[in-house]
This record gives sequence, C-alpha cells and structure tokens, in this order.
Amino acid sequence: MTDLEFLDRAEELLLKVEEGCDRINDATDADLDGQRVGGMITITFGNGSQIVINQQKPLHEIWLAARTGGYHFRFDGAHWQDTKGGGEFFAMLNENASLQSGMALRFDGQ
Repeated sequence: MTDLEFLDRAEELLLKVEEGCDRINDATDADLDGQRVGGMITITFGNGSQIVINQQKPLHEIWLAARTGGYHFRFDGAHWQDTKGGGEFFAMLNENASLQSGMALRFDGQ
C-alpha cells in the first residue's frame, strides 16, 4: 500500500467514526463527544472516559486506545484488522465504546 492509498483508506475510516458519533448521538442518549484534530479522533463519554483513534502514517496503521488497552490495525484489502489477531476495527470499537459508555453502541464500518 502506498502512502496515498493509506491516507485515503484512513480518512474513510475516520469519517465513518465521525458519522457514527453523530448517528449515535441522534438515536440514543449516549452523549458522545467526538473531537477530530487532523488524523486523530478523541471520543469522550459521559463518564469522562475516552477512546482515541489516530493514524500512524509511517507504519500504515490505525491505532485505537481504550480502557482495555491499545490496538494497532492494518488494512488487509477489505478491512482494518488488529495486527495481533484481536479482530476487525469496528468490532473492537463497538466492544470498547459499549463497555465504556455502559450501553450497547454500534459504529458502522459500511
């Protein structure tokens, strides 16, 4: 993957996360605050906990930091997969966002 391809794919993922925050806020009382600065999104929950998602351009990875730990994802041609076999990005985001918010939340990777 070239740097340009990575940036296109990473931007697509970050836009889906931003759209997910907006959709979840419109449909639930989860009260997410999604703030984006460049290639990083910080999602703050009502209880003050955060999930941070950011691009690691030199590595062609997306990193997700949550209460459960830090995860690194690479694009496999179809999905962003955890580099240590932990699963797909949006599945991990959904799991961690639900855990940290105390309610079932679903970000959509489609």
